[in-house]
Amino acid sequence: MDPTVSIIVPVYNAQDSLKRCVESILNQEYKALEVILVNDGSSDNSGKMCDGFAQKDDRVRVLHKANSGVSDSRNQAMAMARGEFIQFADSDDWITPDATRLMVRAARESGCDMVISDFYRVVGERVSRKGDIEKGGAMTVEEFASHMLEKPADFYYGVLWNKLYRRDLIEKYGLCMDPRISWCEDFMFNLEYIRHAGAIYVLCTPLYYYVRTKGSLVSQSFSLPRSIRMKRMVFEYYNNFYKHVLDETDYEKNRFQVYRFLIDAAGDGMVPPAIFPGSKKLGEERVSVSLPALCGTGQLKDIYRNRKLLEYYLRPAALRNNLSFEEAWVMLCIADFPVPCRKRELGDVCGLTGKKLTSCLNRLVGKGLIKVEEKRVEDVKGKFLFIEMTNKAGSVIDDFLIAEKDCEQAFFTGFSPEEQEMYETLAARGQANIREILQ
Repeated sequence: MDPTVSIIVPVYNAQDSLKRCVESILNQEYKALEVILVNDGSSDNSGKMCDGFAQKDDRVRVLHKANSGVSDSRNQAMAMARGEFIQFADSDDWITPDATRLMVRAARESGCDMVISDFYRVVGERVSRKGDIEKGGAMTVEEFASHMLEKPADFYYGVLWNKLYRRDLIEKYGLCMDPRISWCEDFMFNLEYIRHAGAIYVLCTPLYYYVRTKGSLVSQSFSLPRSIRMKRMVFEYYNNFYKHVLDETDYEKNRFQVYRFLIDAAGDGMVPPAIFPGSKKLGEERVSVSLPALCGTGQLKDIYRNRKLLEYYLRPAALRNNLSFEEAWVMLCIADFPVPCRKRELGDVCGLTGKKLTSCLNRLVGKGLIKVEEKRVEDVKGKFLFIEMTNKAGSVIDDFLIAEKDCEQAFFTGFSPEEQEMYETLAARGQANIREILQ
């Protein structure tokens, strides 16, 4: 059976980072994939490492060739690809475990021709989130192009590795990388692809770790005339793209923004080697897990694992909606808890102190997701919280319910329908016993 996704990794003297990259792909939650490793004439152990991955996992395919550059490597890999979708990764980077699953789901459910996601920038031991479009979801090419006008030379739009492509569209229009260009070649491919796309899905979840080790055009051995020629060629592609996407009136109205590309491109889309605002220590962006508790036995360990599994699936949904995990958890609790209620009761369900709960509710009010009023109820002592979800909260809660469903499906992986039904029946009996004791 052909894989659903082909993930292409060009490899050149990458022995120090290749293992991390390939293992992050092979350990994807989404299993129906193939990995195409293109060894571009490496002089270190990269070629042997590629063959080793292929021997251990039959989803890995290896192409060894003389050094001809990353564009040719990607072109040859695309010609080999069998997947419905194509995804790219660089050998010194890596992807989150849910990257392919979330991108394929977005493409399937939306019917869009491209999925673009946020990503993490890694500098040393620090990591920060990067994404340019705040509101996710499906959008037209024209809408996407209007966002791109704001930051025309930005990595978010220019690179291949934070996107999912449809192979049939690539083949239909004969799209490929231009081997003559060694600067912004990814961006030129994207411009051609987007011209033929019907719609684009923006996934505001960071799914890729970009390690800032690549050199910019300035640091490479290019003569000034060649550098100028390449930039002129790329700009012509960019300018023609907007002439194609926009009508004549809109193009004239945005001409200055289009020409801003020449200014922004002077920085070569660089990610500056510095500590970014809001950056974290590498690893803190993931769900933290205690290995002794993860592997231990007993009721407390079971409770801990169940909570961490839900956090694992809920956290990306929270990021997608620009919420902290704590805010997402409180919203989920509110949606599943009868209101009005006492603040103490809601805090108990959420596992938060009164002060932390109040702070979280205030943030959710500020983000326009809930309305909260605290008042007394006739003939009942004390004040109650009256919480109302706003219209804006509907799609957010839907995202969280999908995360809950993913968590449930992950828990029952490998269960037969009969085993799952038996487990749920026994669990319901156990919960009934708990309610009887605690009431």
